[in-house]
Amino acid sequence: MVRMIPAEKIEKGIFIIRGVKVMLDRDLAGLYGVTTMALNQAVKRNLRRFPRDFMFRLTEGERDEVITICDNLKPMRFSSSLPYAFTENGVAMLSSVLRSPRSIRVNIQIMRTFTRLRRLYSLRGELARGLGELENRIRTHDAAIENIFQAIRQLMAPEEEPRKQIGFRPD
Repeated sequence: MVRMIPAEKIEKGIFIIRGVKVMLDRDLAGLYGVTTMALNQAVKRNLRRFPRDFMFRLTEGERDEVITICDNLKPMRFSSSLPYAFTENGVAMLSSVLRSPRSIRVNIQIMRTFTRLRRLYSLRGELARGLGELENRIRTHDAAIENIFQAIRQLMAPEEEPRKQIGFRPD
C-alpha cells in the first residue's frame, strides 16, 4: 500500500518555467519510487508519447535558476545531463509509461494537485478583478462624499448680506 504523499510536497516540486507549470524528472522519479535514470529510460523508449508541449529539456540557465530557488536541488548543479521538465500533460502521460500500482496512485495525486493549483490561480484572478472593481466604486463614492461635504459647508457658512448704510447718503 502506498501512503498518501502530502500535497505540499508535490506543490514544492512544481515550477513555472517558460510560462508553464512543470515538474522535473528528478522530483517525479522520487515520487514514483524509481531512479531518475529509470524514469528517463522509460520516457526515451516511448518518446513519441512526449511531444514538446508535454516535456522539454532545461537549458543550463534554467537549471541554474531552479537550483537557486530550491535548496534541495543543489546536487543537480554537478550533474552532467540537463533535467527534463514535464508539463501537466506530460505527467499524465507518464502514467501510461510507468505501469506500477504506485505510479498510478502517485500520478492521480499529482494530477489532483495540478487541478487544485489551477483553481487557486483562477480564484486569485477573480479576487484581483473584484478588488479592482471595489477600488473604482470607492473612488466614485469618495468623489460623491466630497461633493456632499462641500454642499454642507456652503449651507453652514453664513451668507454675507450687504450691510445697510447708516447715515446721510448724497444722491
